[in-house]
Amino acid sequence: MRNLLYALIGVFGCAMFAQQSQPSTYLVIYKPGPAFLTGKPISAQPLGDHGRYLLSLHSKGTLKIAGPFTDDSGGALMFSAASDAEAKEIITKDPAVISGVFVYELHPWGLVDWESWSKKAPAK
Repeated sequence: MRNLLYALIGVFGCAMFAQQSQPSTYLVIYKPGPAFLTGKPISAQPLGDHGRYLLSLHSKGTLKIAGPFTDDSGGALMFSAASDAEAKEIITKDPAVISGVFVYELHPWGLVDWESWSKKAPAK
């Protein structure tokens, strides 16, 4: 019985460690900030350094997807980070945030594996 208890504690501990060491997914919504050029489309905003920063995040495997909203109201990105603190640090280092072109909303995002769910759905 004691061995079973130790085995369960070991399995639970390994599962908790694996869960904690997995990077989490975050969603960022960018909106016009105080330095956003009013009346100008996203393509006319001073975002060169922002684009290079996002490319560097992509090269590191951090950035998953990103892009502007087609109504010129801002943009969004999805990325991975080990913690909320790391996620906030990544976004606060964004040149568009530093310069005030964008303000942001940062959200931890629990993605649903819809492919798996669709395979489990009852047939109609």
